[in-house]
Amino acid sequence: MAFEVKLPDIGEGVAEGEIIRWLVKAGDAVREDQPLVEVMTDKATVEIPSPRTGTIAALHAEAGKVVPVGSVIVSIEVGGVAKPAAAGGAAAHTAPAPAAAASATQAPAGRGPAYGSMAPVETPSAAPAVRALARQLGVSLEQVRGSGPNGRITTDDVKRAGPSGTTAPAAAPSLRPAAPGASGADEQRIPVRGLRRRIAEHMRHSLDTAAHFTFVGECDMSAVVAHRNALRQGGRQNAAALTYMAYILKALVEPIRKYPLLNASFDDWTHEIVLKRSLHIGMAAATSEGLTVPVVRDVDRLPLLGLAAEVQRLAQAARNQRLKLEELQGGTFTVTSTGAKGGLLATPIIHHPQVAILGVHEVKKRAVVVDDQVVARETTNLSLSLDHRVVDGAVGAEFLYEVIARLEDLSWLTPAEIG
Repeated sequence: MAFEVKLPDIGEGVAEGEIIRWLVKAGDAVREDQPLVEVMTDKATVEIPSPRTGTIAALHAEAGKVVPVGSVIVSIEVGGVAKPAAAGGAAAHTAPAPAAAASATQAPAGRGPAYGSMAPVETPSAAPAVRALARQLGVSLEQVRGSGPNGRITTDDVKRAGPSGTTAPAAAPSLRPAAPGASGADEQRIPVRGLRRRIAEHMRHSLDTAAHFTFVGECDMSAVVAHRNALRQGGRQNAAALTYMAYILKALVEPIRKYPLLNASFDDWTHEIVLKRSLHIGMAAATSEGLTVPVVRDVDRLPLLGLAAEVQRLAQAARNQRLKLEELQGGTFTVTSTGAKGGLLATPIIHHPQVAILGVHEVKKRAVVVDDQVVARETTNLSLSLDHRVVDGAVGAEFLYEVIARLEDLSWLTPAEIG
């Protein structure tokens, strides 16, 4: 008897997942709780375990395919030996099963009943960012023909179907270049999948939705550099892990309390500004797979050295791809550091639906004027990108100068605040 394994509801509004890598093939014997497949959502990459002991009868989605929650992704023969669905253990490409009320066409939580919740419906293949744009423009995805791979609906498809356009048929297939390595080929095509695809979709949606503007200020980090060196040389616990990021996070606490609009999100569905009572700061971290944003929770409750230890732990987990789902959720403000090769400045893209992100750049000695004297000081530039729908330029500037003032003068950093 074949047992059908469906993509489970992974939580927090996740309506679909991308098959990243199969860990089994047709004909393989599996035991209960053995990992079957890696699936990426908007939030994290997770392994789906086998709910039964048996033999893989068929795989129903190939790597790179995006499937809705509730779709059958693999069949397991639990009553005997299964015959592989295709020679060589290839995946059987069957249509995904209808998704139930967890479909991404449902209204957000707390906004009333889901569309089509009276009966299961086939869920259109589209990324969460594309679904959000469709809701914003009032476009029904069921009426849109997707021009992406496997009929996937793209941002351009939704825009064509919006108020200023009409639903257009899928684009005619174009002539593709020769495969990589073929005679005469002068280019290589790399499929955009997994985390890179999610980054692309999320960044595009942020730029399409938020009214970005960036304010840049110069900051003298000499006090921070000296303070960090003193703690490291003093042999304090966790001081070895102390980075500039910990000081930045600590310096943000009081300015965010003073300017709560920066610790908020914009609800595009109801056109409401949602102020956040907690301070959970996302920390953009570069990994071999791309950018990910683990969240340092309750920053206002942690001392400096406690923040240093948490920053180090999350950064290591991100590099090893061992972040838990909850460690990627709930951020209210984001900081991104370009590190030692950070250059002069950059204009970071807001982590939508948040309304603010702070970019931290290279700290190095530069010639500055102090008391009419040119001296060498450890300086950096801080670039604050904001959603102008929520935060005005004057408020953003005042906030950033508050942060800079706290970094340039650490007299507020008491022994209790250090930890």
